[in-house]
Amino acid sequence: MELETLTLTTSEGVAHVQLTRGEQLNTMTPQFWEDMISAFEAIEKDGSVRAVVLSSTGRHFTAGLDLNSATLSQGEDQDEARRAYSFTRHLKRLQQAFNVIESCRVPVIAAVHGACIGGGVDMVCACDIRLASDNAYFTIQEINIGIVADVGTIQRIPYLLPEGIVRELTYTGRKFPAEEARSFGFVNRVTGTHEETVDAAFAMAQEIASKSPVAVMGCKTLLNRGRGMTVEQGLDYVGVWNAAFIHGDDMKEAVSAQMQKRPPKFADIS
Repeated sequence: MELETLTLTTSEGVAHVQLTRGEQLNTMTPQFWEDMISAFEAIEKDGSVRAVVLSSTGRHFTAGLDLNSATLSQGEDQDEARRAYSFTRHLKRLQQAFNVIESCRVPVIAAVHGACIGGGVDMVCACDIRLASDNAYFTIQEINIGIVADVGTIQRIPYLLPEGIVRELTYTGRKFPAEEARSFGFVNRVTGTHEETVDAAFAMAQEIASKSPVAVMGCKTLLNRGRGMTVEQGLDYVGVWNAAFIHGDDMKEAVSAQMQKRPPKFADIS
């Protein structure tokens, strides 16, 4: 697969998506959005993948949108209604680059170091778990350039932080350092250097990869869907889910492995 702004590798059930424009602070060019969609579409098709680590190179995780190549106006030769439609269609494509992270059937762990700015916050909010180096910080940058964050932060971060903190960060655009982020549960842990953070992300991904891929997929689906459901609706949904999936081989294998004191071996999802 030809990817210009990131790489995708897979080993022992863990896929690694790594941003590779470190010298350019991993800013998000037009090609970046297409590369993200392509990478996660490939992950979705690969039944051997059971977890994903998302990391980057260089001094910073990402400085967000590449302003030099940003296209804020679409369809300039059209009337206002058609220009608005063109912009909306363009924006939907950008949103899809992070929707594929959230909808990915396997958990995605972000390993963040240095600055995670603007679109970077949108991106990591779509991940299941965030780990951070001790020099990491997050900034909802959009307010500082006079726009509203529009590729996922405002929709997802209220599920990850208290409302007052969400509003403060959104309105002020201030830095949100790693330790403060950890204290509010936005990151699961702060783990020293960039390399240590990536190592910790892989260790967690490998632990997840050792579990039943059917059960992990079910847990992620239920957690995502449950945000829009009442408790009663969620209970009904998990009942239907388990009625469909619980009779497979994974539960038998998990129980047998525990009784025989051996690691379980689960088939890939085809």
